[in-house]
Amino acid sequence: MKYDPVKKVFGDIVSRNTFLRKVFYFLLDLMFLRSWHVRKKVKELYSRGKVMDILDAGMGFGQYTYFMAKRFPKSKILAVDVKEDQVEDCAYFFSKCGFENVKVQTGDLTTMDYRDEFDFILCVDVMEHIVEDELVFRNFTKALRKGGRLLVNTPSNLGGSDADSEDDESFIEEHARLGYSKEDITEKVTRAGMKMESFSYTYGKYGTVSWRFGIKYPILMAGASKLLILLLPVYYLFTLWFVLILMWLDVHTENETGTGVLMVSVKE
Repeated sequence: MKYDPVKKVFGDIVSRNTFLRKVFYFLLDLMFLRSWHVRKKVKELYSRGKVMDILDAGMGFGQYTYFMAKRFPKSKILAVDVKEDQVEDCAYFFSKCGFENVKVQTGDLTTMDYRDEFDFILCVDVMEHIVEDELVFRNFTKALRKGGRLLVNTPSNLGGSDADSEDDESFIEEHARLGYSKEDITEKVTRAGMKMESFSYTYGKYGTVSWRFGIKYPILMAGASKLLILLLPVYYLFTLWFVLILMWLDVHTENETGTGVLMVSVKE
C-alpha cells in the first residue's frame, strides 16, 4: 500500500460530507509535519484578517485553502488544481460551508496566465511533481503583484521524505525530481524574477523520525495485513505522543539539513 493512494481513499470517504471533511482536515494538520511548518510560516508572514488576493496553487484536498479562508475571511482566494475530481469535491465543500471568498477551479500551473493579480501564492507539495518547474516559477512571478510573496513547500534533495528510499520501491509516487537543494531553488526563482526572502529545511533529525513512526510505518502496516489495520489504534495509543513531540521539536528547531524545504520568495 502506497502513500498517495491511501490519502485518496480517505479523501473519497469524506468527499461529500462537510463535517467529516473538516475532521479530515484536522487530522491532516495534526499528523503531517509539513502542515505545521506551512501554517506557522503563513502566520509569521501575515496577521489574522489581512486583506489580499491569494492563489492556492495546487490545492489538493483543500486543507490549506480552508485554513486561509478562516484566517483571512475578507481576502479573495482562488484555489486551483489539475485534478478535476478534487476540484469538484472542494467546490462542493466550500460552497456548502458558505465561504463566499473562495473560488475553486481546474487549472494547470504550466499554462496559467495571470498578470499582477495576487499578493500571495501558496504552493504546497506541488513543484516536485512538475517537470517544467522553471516555467511555473515564471508564471508565479507574472501572477504576483510587486511585493507579493510565493511560499513553496517541497521535498529537498537530501532524501525527499523517502522518495528515493532503498527499502521500498516507491512509497512516495509520481515525483518528477527527488527534491531541491538551496542553491537549485534559489537560482530558479531568481531566474524567474523573484528574490529569495527565506529558506529553511524541514523534516530534520526530529521530523524524519516522526514521519517514519507517524505516517510511513502505519501505512506499510495497513498494506501488509487487514489484521494490522485493526491494531493501528493501539499502535497510535503508544506512539502518537512521541510523534507529536518530535514534530514540535522539528518546527521549533533550526534544522541544518532536512528532507523538506520551506521557501519564501518575493517579487520586487
